[in-house]
Amino acid sequence: MKTFCGRANPTTGAMEWLEEAEDYDYHQEIARSRYADMLHDKDRNVKYYQGIRAAVSRVKDRGEKAIVLDIGTGTGLLSMMAASAGADFCYAIEVFRPMANAAVKIVEKNGFSDKIKVINKHSTEVTVGPDGDMECRANILVTELFDTELIGEGALPTYEHAHKYLVQEGCEAVPHRATVYVQLVESKRMWAWNKLFPVHVEAEDGEKIIVPPSEMENCPGVPSVCDIQLNQMPSSDFTALSDVVTMFSVDFSKAVQSASTCYRVQLESVKSGKAQIVLSWWDIDMDPSGMINCTMAPYWVNPTSALQVFTIENSGVSCSVMEKFFKANHLEDKIKIIEARPELLKPSHFEDKKVSVLVGEPFFSTSLLPWHNLYFWYARTAVSSHLTSNVTVLPQSASLHMMIVEFQDLWRIRSPCGICEGFDVQTMDEMIKDSLNFRESKEAEPHPLWEYPCKSLSDPQEVLTFDFRTPVPQHCLSTEGSVNLLRKGKSHGAVLWMEYHLAADISISTGLMRISNEKGNCDWNRHCKQAVYFFSSVIESETLAAPAAVTYAIHFDTKTGEIAMDFKLL
Repeated sequence: MKTFCGRANPTTGAMEWLEEAEDYDYHQEIARSRYADMLHDKDRNVKYYQGIRAAVSRVKDRGEKAIVLDIGTGTGLLSMMAASAGADFCYAIEVFRPMANAAVKIVEKNGFSDKIKVINKHSTEVTVGPDGDMECRANILVTELFDTELIGEGALPTYEHAHKYLVQEGCEAVPHRATVYVQLVESKRMWAWNKLFPVHVEAEDGEKIIVPPSEMENCPGVPSVCDIQLNQMPSSDFTALSDVVTMFSVDFSKAVQSASTCYRVQLESVKSGKAQIVLSWWDIDMDPSGMINCTMAPYWVNPTSALQVFTIENSGVSCSVMEKFFKANHLEDKIKIIEARPELLKPSHFEDKKVSVLVGEPFFSTSLLPWHNLYFWYARTAVSSHLTSNVTVLPQSASLHMMIVEFQDLWRIRSPCGICEGFDVQTMDEMIKDSLNFRESKEAEPHPLWEYPCKSLSDPQEVLTFDFRTPVPQHCLSTEGSVNLLRKGKSHGAVLWMEYHLAADISISTGLMRISNEKGNCDWNRHCKQAVYFFSSVIESETLAAPAAVTYAIHFDTKTGEIAMDFKLL
């Protein structure tokens, strides 16, 4: 059987009817589909996966089986995500037969045939019951029915029918919510898409102007929506006349009405200009808290800014200072100060929201030694119940570093005096020695080493790491090793400092900044104190014919937050 298809003849401009094979439309629709485009959208895929895992987890926490309805499954990707996340069963609906057949093969190839049933129907034709397409209503609704205007593709009628007949009341939905935003702008370029302007033509006898008829120039035109990539619109092509305003939101976990609805908002001008264009875009929250968000916002909206910021500070004086800073920078409405200790925080402090990004500067006024700032780790542990499962923690980790040094002058504070200006003061030496040996293990002491010149006798060495992405462990952290002496000099002691890692390639050192020359002279962070552990005896390495080394044993007690260390000179 053949089919006739209309096609314009480019040589005549006339419409002609050509005979094509029966499956012509079928192949055209597949070839021009955009399924692959969605599958290549990494951000979309990751956000959907996170939202699906969270939804399955919430259902399981209620003691229920997780039954998923995936409308418009396409390749079956979202259903396979749900099955991987622990869903008990998934109903994957796809009306386009070729794609439904492909989904069956893809599901089988990935080993999910026992967990996923592909239904080749329109969702409004699906039945529920013992003899139906679905044995029972689902308690998780997963969809990807959105277009550039959000609610095209028959999304609202599909949701309306699903809530009436296919899913349980109060079901989980991924996405959970969609929000449409608008902004008023002036733009000659975009305004020209809707209006006729005079055309200026250079002629031999001067410039000519072709003007449109007055009735066309004054005609307001028919309101229309242009589908454009806002991120490709140069900032020089428009002027924002209003702030971004929320137009409306749709909660997909509740019954949705497909009937026409009117929303009105007032756009207040923030700059003078001609009110010509309303730009619009949308975003979707994959979870009820809005922590898993996929946005279509253009570049100038800065979609990476936080939706809500909480800062924890238990000092009233510091809170007062912070309030003044926030006010001076017009941020008082965007940052909420919580005056409480981390272990005393309740969900109500965070407005019953989960924190998706935890940021802190590990610097505390009560800290003396570098590792005392690991209080950040303990505070992070105390707020664990208020964090999302995939929380981002910055810094994400820290490491303790060590180096053997020779001091120019600082060694004197620990060196015995013996005879001073001809007078015997060994009694003082013995008194100090007894006090130094009072504790079972010696302790390091804090010093701002930029004030006390020294040179390195060894390379800097990382000795312990601390992972802030996980809570403080119950067991202690210990390490042993040795460090080789590479330069001639007197080994007065070991310097220790912390480095904080924001990312794999972004670190901040609180100690050594660089070894400035071949002699080993050191530049130190001028804003922090380093820890100095003085050796009880000094080794002089005048020659390095035989490799000299210092062995170390370092023990971090997670219950007290203190570090004990021991060094031996070989």
